[in-house]
Amino acid sequence: MMPLPTGVELDPLLTVLRTLSWQSADILLAYARSEQPPYGHCRALTVADGGEGPVTAADLAVNKQLLEGLANAFPAAPWNLISEETAKDQALDPQYQWRWILDPLDGTKDFLQGTGEYAVHLALVQQQRPVLGVVLIPERQELWLGLLLDGIGSAWCENRAGVKKPVEFSNRQELAKLVLVASRNHRDQRLEQLLQQLEIGSCLTVGSVGCKVAAILRGDADVYVSLSGETAPKDWDMAAPEAVLRAAGGGFSHADGKALAYNSSSFLQAGCLIASHGHSHQLLCERAAKAMASIDPGFQI
Repeated sequence: MMPLPTGVELDPLLTVLRTLSWQSADILLAYARSEQPPYGHCRALTVADGGEGPVTAADLAVNKQLLEGLANAFPAAPWNLISEETAKDQALDPQYQWRWILDPLDGTKDFLQGTGEYAVHLALVQQQRPVLGVVLIPERQELWLGLLLDGIGSAWCENRAGVKKPVEFSNRQELAKLVLVASRNHRDQRLEQLLQQLEIGSCLTVGSVGCKVAAILRGDADVYVSLSGETAPKDWDMAAPEAVLRAAGGGFSHADGKALAYNSSSFLQAGCLIASHGHSHQLLCERAAKAMASIDPGFQI
């Protein structure tokens, strides 16, 4: 059985996660369409500067819905909850080996731009590694779930009616035939150089990290590369997408093959991170590590 905190069973947990996820979808879709959001949230889509990017009323509404929902459903569970919107005011409590990591709206710029490429990320992490991931893509009515049980993974997609469909990785393996999924809002010259040296066949532009990983899970793309520069992604950007992708059998690591580690005091996920369908993951890592040695000598991948 999957190791879960004392007093928490898998099926009731998944039931709660489904309910809270579709509630979150209702909130985000209402804000995206300038409609009154449900559950008593303010209609005005206010936007404030969060320091590392915009924070909207939609972010805050989903944050409240999910954090309160989990706390109410499992009041005695021995875990705590860290969110992008609250982390700056929270210190990591070492007494908890279980922690929820939440990004209530990954891809806020895409949400505001109307691309539809935004997601909700929620991951349950034991110490430094994720064991359960939820990636919700409201505009596509997709709820991706991934479980990592004692070395065995299981991942799938559900629609609002609960109809499941399996992961469908592509069969592409040669680097020249792979499809890269990349950001439209977070690219610099070093990343462009790295992508050129990887010599991947083609590129698909997508917003949120969750949406990028979902593109790999559907077989529309094969590879995603994150290269930190002046800023770096945080735990809430990566934990849930990694959990789902790895549960499906894909790869998600640093370019040196090292696993991502969560729950550091900085929450940073710096370096050269590679997510893929797994077929060519080792080769991609080797090529990226070699390329970064010449592009940015001394860069910690």
